[in-house]
Parts: sequence; structure tokens; C-alpha cells
Amino acid sequence: MKEKFSVITHKTAHFMRGLVGGRYDSERFTSFSPKLNRQVVVDVLKPHHINGSAYPLLILNDGQDADALQLKYTAERLWHRGDILPVLIVCVHAGDRMQEYGVASEKDFAGRGSRAGAYADFILNELLPYLRGKYPIDSKQQAIAGFSLGALSAIDIGWNNAQEFKKIGAFSGSFWWRRKDSAAVDFDEKIHRIMHSQIRDGAWQDGLKFWFQTGTKDEPFDRNGNGVIDSIDDTLDLIAELTKKGYRPFHDIVYHEMPGGEHNQHTWAQAMPVFLKWAFPA
Repeated sequence: MKEKFSVITHKTAHFMRGLVGGRYDSERFTSFSPKLNRQVVVDVLKPHHINGSAYPLLILNDGQDADALQLKYTAERLWHRGDILPVLIVCVHAGDRMQEYGVASEKDFAGRGSRAGAYADFILNELLPYLRGKYPIDSKQQAIAGFSLGALSAIDIGWNNAQEFKKIGAFSGSFWWRRKDSAAVDFDEKIHRIMHSQIRDGAWQDGLKFWFQTGTKDEPFDRNGNGVIDSIDDTLDLIAELTKKGYRPFHDIVYHEMPGGEHNQHTWAQAMPVFLKWAFPA
């Protein structure tokens, strides 16, 4: 993998006035991925003056939204204030989100997520080996996170690869992902939501920790008519499945609900400092 990546841009990050030890440099890499059969663009935010120390790693789905999320500014500010460790942040630009994101073991009822297995294979067997060859990474502090469908992908990859990722972040996760249309007369959310079923049927994974965010205005839908929007219902139900497996709320699981929060980058940018301080506390 290493020789297949090529640097196409490199720039030194803006040095914010007054920052001491809070500067990030950015690099962009591009590669043709045999796993995905497409060119992949990856933006890397790295602490300035990497000196051989091993750094925690965050892999972020939907990395093309990093600027809209004010990611570099947020990471620099939190590092400068001593709120987080210096973290290597790897932002993977999405391809066909409806096919590459999802649950690797099963497509949804509409055939979406058909390339989720290939995307997971890319992360594990192409991207990670390359990153380890290029950067000093602390393999015990690796996290993966995403937004919406990218959050579903992050949970799926993290849950099934606990030997690689110990912390998983899900911003407005698409946990409605289901094997049967909710309009079907025999639809049952207790058995037809795919990620919920995977966790319910799976085994407890040692050391995993989960961070979930939703907004009260994530969406208008309430398919079961209980007065709670689906995105919150689906997230809380997924947390319930994890709790049944033995994961402890407030210790292994954190839930961050944002009053007025919407399904967009503005809300996720506001939630990002909360996530980073949870995932990589100084």
C-alpha cells in the first residue's frame, strides 16, 4: 500500500497567534485502491514537529467535510488548551456513500451498502498498513468515527475489529438501516434493524468504548408514533443492545443529545470538541 500512495499536496497549517504546541500540518494523499476500485483521497492532519513519539489515531469517514466541520481549528484549539492529546487525524473522502457505507455483512432492503465490505477491507488492509509505515502511531489508541451513514460504517467497522479500534464515534448515526422496508406490513424494528441485530447476535468485545451524538431536530420522522424522532429512538435502542452485552453507560458508552441539533455539519462541528475530549483526553 505504501508505494501506491502519492503526495499531491502539502501545506503547512496556519499558525494561530499565541499557540504553543497547538499547530497542525496538513497533507493530502491520493491512491488507487484495488479494494474499492477507485481513486481515494485522504487528508491527514498531523501534529507539527512529529518527533518519533507514537500518536493516537483517528480515522474519520466523510473526510471531505473536514473544513465544514472546522476540524483543524478545533483540534488546534483543544490541543493548545491542554484538553486533548496531539492526535493524528485521517480524513477519508467518501466515494459512493450509499454503497460503500453500511454494514459489511448485509445489504439493506433496497440493496444499499453493497460495497461496505470492500470499504472495511480498504480501511483495515490498505489504509492502516500505509499509515503505520509513514507515521508513528500508538496502536493502542486508535479510534474511528463518522457522520450519518459514515457513523453506521464506523460502528460496523469498529464493532467487528476491536483489535484495531478501541473507541468509536457516531454523529447522527443512520441506525435505521434495515433489512425490510418499514412500510411493509410485517416490519418489526426489533428484528429488522441490521446493526441492532448484529450487536444482539454478537459477542462482547473487550475494551470497546462508544460515543453517540444525536440532535433533537435530526429528522421529523417518528415511524412508531411514540413521540420520539427515529434517529434518537434508533440510537437509544442501539445503546440498549450494547448495555445488554455488558457495556456500561457513562463508562463504556456516552450519549450526547443536542437540543435543536440538526442533521448537518454545523451541528456536528459543535459536537466535535465534546467527542475529541472524550476520545483523546490529555
